[in-house]
Amino acid sequence: MADSLTVTDNRTGESYEVPITDGTVRAADLGKIRVDDDTPGLAVYDPGFVNTASCRSAVTFIDGEKGILEYRGYPIEQLAEHSTFLEVAYLLIHGELPTREQYAAWEHEITFHTFVHENVKGFMEGFRYDAHPMGILMASVGALSTFYPESRNISDPENRHMQIVRMIAKMPTLGAWAFRNAQGKPYVYPDNDLSYTENFLAMLFKMSERKFEADPRLVKALDVLFILHADHEQNCSTNAVRSVGSSQVDPYSAVAAGVAALYGPLHGGANESVLRMLRRIGTKDNIPAFIEGVKNGDEKLMGFGHRVYKNYDPRAKIIKKACDDVFEVTGVNPLLEIAQELEKIALEDEYFVSRKLYPNVDFYSGLIYEALQFPPEMFTVLFAIGRTPGWLAQWLELVQDKEQKIARPKQIYTGGRGLDFTPREQRWA
Repeated sequence: MADSLTVTDNRTGESYEVPITDGTVRAADLGKIRVDDDTPGLAVYDPGFVNTASCRSAVTFIDGEKGILEYRGYPIEQLAEHSTFLEVAYLLIHGELPTREQYAAWEHEITFHTFVHENVKGFMEGFRYDAHPMGILMASVGALSTFYPESRNISDPENRHMQIVRMIAKMPTLGAWAFRNAQGKPYVYPDNDLSYTENFLAMLFKMSERKFEADPRLVKALDVLFILHADHEQNCSTNAVRSVGSSQVDPYSAVAAGVAALYGPLHGGANESVLRMLRRIGTKDNIPAFIEGVKNGDEKLMGFGHRVYKNYDPRAKIIKKACDDVFEVTGVNPLLEIAQELEKIALEDEYFVSRKLYPNVDFYSGLIYEALQFPPEMFTVLFAIGRTPGWLAQWLELVQDKEQKIARPKQIYTGGRGLDFTPREQRWA
């Protein structure tokens, strides 16, 4: 049996054989279906790209029905338990796990490039005292392209590698400085004696002590969160990186587009919405009334359901376990009890089960961030730091993919046609 689709155009009575490859049909093949030579070919109308593949990718695999997430073929559960964020970053960028020598070289490169040019410090100090850290991060990432003008030479593999190293290395520095700027505190320079995640925590919270020492359990929990956020297929921000990157712009500008997309409340701000919901519920006693409000359409259940996952988000299970380690150090967040009871009821209630509304990665992550003393406006910054290797892996794949072209979606025009212009002297008379 041929892997093809037979399409009959009822407008003309003609039939077409459209090849099926990897479960998809090419839009260009549908474009051959037309009424006559003077009319445009058939196009697909797909707002939000809910069922349109824009690329071939070997970075991340997701099976939403079964709740599976894999980076380069490795299950997220195994990576979260046994790997580190820097090793996962290497895996995403290079496509394979590093040898001992490769990892040592990679770690050294990242550590060596954590410092940023002093002019970046002056640039960031120019923002208002109440500027959102994510806005500062977005602008700062874009500004890096002016410090490394050679980054525009994206056809040079060695040059690409250097920009990728710089970006992964400097994101924690930029993120921490955006945090300190919002608090009116002096910036803390990187300490290259520390690991990637320890260094980030030091730049965030170090004050007068000579050496900042973070609890290993907190370091591990944040490292796991970075791993869970490292990539997630063709989501809004990754699509933005690829779309902007398709113009062959430098990687800093492309990643800045990803940061901008992540800034939106529908993408990166969901965990903050979960905290607001839990605070509004207030106590366990109020949960039944809240659940009824959700069913009646008067309330929104934040942190449940996902565009891709129709099963329990595998990242949510891992974060739930990380909560225990964090709260062992910081003390239990009183909102945790409400969250756990809300999850228990939702997972047993037929209304939510039938709609496949399971907890997603945002349901518990906000509780951990808050326990680590991050204000809500920093949540998306943490997300962006973790997502950077994924954005860069996707960008790297894009610039080496000979099938890719500059992004230029079609549209369905709905405006007027052939109007006669009336000069303003007559319109305003």
